[in-house]
Amino acid sequence: MRWIRFFSGLVTLMLNPVFTCFALESASALPAGITLEASIAEALKKNPQIVAAQARVSAAEHRHNGARSGFFPRINASETYQRTTNPMWAFGIKLNQQTITREDFNPDLLNDPSVMDNYASQVWLTWPLYDSGQTWYAWRQADMARQSEEAALARTRQEVIAKTVAAYTDLVMARHSVAVVDQAISTARAHLAMIEKRYENGLAVKSDVLRTRVHIAELEQDKVNADSRLSVAESALNAVMGEDMSLRQCPQTPLSKMEMEAKELNAWIDVALAHRPDLIQLSFQEKMADSQISKSKSAYLPSVSLNGGYEWDTEDFSDMADNYSVGASVTMNLFSGGQTVYQAREAVSRRQEIRAQLQAMKQQVRLDTEQAYRDVLSAEKRIAAASAAVDLSDEALRIVRNRYDSGLIPLVSLLDAELALYRSNNNYYQALKDHMQARARLGLAAGKLDEGFK
Repeated sequence: MRWIRFFSGLVTLMLNPVFTCFALESASALPAGITLEASIAEALKKNPQIVAAQARVSAAEHRHNGARSGFFPRINASETYQRTTNPMWAFGIKLNQQTITREDFNPDLLNDPSVMDNYASQVWLTWPLYDSGQTWYAWRQADMARQSEEAALARTRQEVIAKTVAAYTDLVMARHSVAVVDQAISTARAHLAMIEKRYENGLAVKSDVLRTRVHIAELEQDKVNADSRLSVAESALNAVMGEDMSLRQCPQTPLSKMEMEAKELNAWIDVALAHRPDLIQLSFQEKMADSQISKSKSAYLPSVSLNGGYEWDTEDFSDMADNYSVGASVTMNLFSGGQTVYQAREAVSRRQEIRAQLQAMKQQVRLDTEQAYRDVLSAEKRIAAASAAVDLSDEALRIVRNRYDSGLIPLVSLLDAELALYRSNNNYYQALKDHMQARARLGLAAGKLDEGFK
């Protein structure tokens, strides 16, 4: 009975991840503990995918602000130096400098002018009062693009949270598996020492010794696999948190069963269709395509702009002449070789493509939501079945050990009973892990997953 209480109590204690970390590390080399909440916070702060998505949002905001600048006038300044003996330019420079005299109309001087220097300082303004709506549509599209990128960022955050939950729970499970298999090997070796002593005293047969050694060899293979999964799980968690891949991690949040929000499947699907950020992102892209159609058609409308300038001309800055000009222009596209027509048709085709993508995504959203919903229900049933199996295995081990101590059954029955308890505890823990991951996937599918996940 003492062996039964010790073995079952130890396995139960190992369900605590804090104990598992101490079981795997020496006190001097114990890695820093981290909770699921802290892991999610680190991932949301450092994950490269989120950093990239935030940069895209920032770029879209700047593009939106830049598109608004089309409503304002353009003002440019220039300074030009010119030295020429060209008859036409030389006479024009004299006009601009306002230095024309009667002698300048002498044909000899007109045909063969002397060298002329001119410094021209200009300030020029262009203001498109109406550009057939091109600037307004571009501004609206930039605003929708910004909102689309914000929805993409929200989706990326949810995906990173789901990946963090998966990596964290995988690590908890991996550490638990390593600790349990280590203890199983330790127990099996104690059995081997006991059996070998019995064999030397003629109280056991050679097959019992061999069977125990085979059992240890099988457990050592499990140990190799468990160590490999632990290393991969630590790297996966570090990767999603944006940390050094070699950093040791000790999870502090245990696996647990929490009830999901009480909703029927159809209600979950409705929530997903209303809140999925990637659906919202695609809907903004559809609106942008609608706007592009209108923008293409508006190219047939006229555009109106004002322009004006002020100029200073001088030869040596000792005396400056100035002049100004103002004007307005109206431009209408009478024929562009069919470019406007084809641009409008391209925009219509693009809208059809996006609408088809939107329909396909809605179907995928329904499928993702149903699959995650079914996985949660399945994991709940597996938890109940695995919990019952743990109790049954525990009771079976008690009975088998009593019979073995009485010499009524062979050693192999005892080893099988211990192995059954070991596996049933692992199955129970696996079901808890699958339940947490399925709840995270359901939240992701419904578009409701956030950093408060537990």
